[in-house]
Amino acid sequence: MEKYQKEFPLVKTKTKGLSQKFDLSDASQRKKYFNLKAGPEISLLRKYLKNNTFIAYFLGKKNSGKGTYAKLMMEIFGQNKIGHISVGDLVRAAHQDIRDKNRKKKLIDYLTNNYRGYISVKQAVDTLLSRDTKSLSLLPTEFILALIKKEIDKTERKSLFIDGFPRNLDQVSYSLFFRDLINYRTDPDVFVIIDIPETVIDERMKYRVVCPKCHTPRNLKLLPTKEIAYDQTKKRFYLVCDNPDCQKAKMIGKEGDDLGIESIRGRLETDDQLIEKVFSLHGISKVLLKNTLPVDSAEKYVDDYEITPQYSYQFDAKTKQIKILEKPWIVRDDQKTKVYSLLSPPVAVALMKQLVKVLGL
Repeated sequence: MEKYQKEFPLVKTKTKGLSQKFDLSDASQRKKYFNLKAGPEISLLRKYLKNNTFIAYFLGKKNSGKGTYAKLMMEIFGQNKIGHISVGDLVRAAHQDIRDKNRKKKLIDYLTNNYRGYISVKQAVDTLLSRDTKSLSLLPTEFILALIKKEIDKTERKSLFIDGFPRNLDQVSYSLFFRDLINYRTDPDVFVIIDIPETVIDERMKYRVVCPKCHTPRNLKLLPTKEIAYDQTKKRFYLVCDNPDCQKAKMIGKEGDDLGIESIRGRLETDDQLIEKVFSLHGISKVLLKNTLPVDSAEKYVDDYEITPQYSYQFDAKTKQIKILEKPWIVRDDQKTKVYSLLSPPVAVALMKQLVKVLGL
């Protein structure tokens, strides 16, 4: 995406003369941080959202943080003003509904009245029930649109961040007229493109762990819990879930994550093609979010606490204590340049600053 840098210059979040630091993992401190870093933009967007809405399509490689950015926008502006629709979640929810007798009838009735496509509702439902990855990819776009419409129909009118649509090249043309299909006829729409190196996605996957009870995700290297433990038999560190209801459950890796991005290589290649096609579109605004900054120029744009830290651990066999070591996380981007990865809040600041521009506020 380097060729688009002139059109989308880096967004500066560093505030001259400010020495205050914020713990961006704390919600109350994030609120102060956002007001300081993007106060004017937040005011303009709040004023806009009183009587207006927009449609935003998140486009980014798998595990690029789309859901996280949507949640931060909901945190800032309220769930009554901002909505997040994950197509993947909708498909999974529909699969669960089909397995429940009462919910299945309601879903079938809705699809019968709203779905229009080249395979029957029964065929689409059978494909969904197959749980075969290749078959799921063959679900018609019209079926996906019906699921999205169903979700929108049950929510109040609000600005929407849509994650997972368009998912392939054929669906791009649908997205250009999506706001008309869902009766948001005067809403501006925008593509929010996330630029993230494959090395970042790779390590996010390889070190990702999940609580087996509450399913909260964390990362052993990048986002640890408050308590770290050590298995002396396996000589491995692991995270202990922060949720007291989970009674110190050991967080575990998801099957296949140890392979990193190679397990999703096909998906990443499709995402690249999709993003490239979207950049060539006319008539729709675009926002480009960069997850990284070059190491040699980062200090001009961000404060050090906005940079993602990486964690490593040392176990003292004598004292049975664990020492936590922290330093800035440095990776190489797709052009092999050394870069820092940014935490989610500064990327959300860049999102708000660009939204103000594309909305003409």
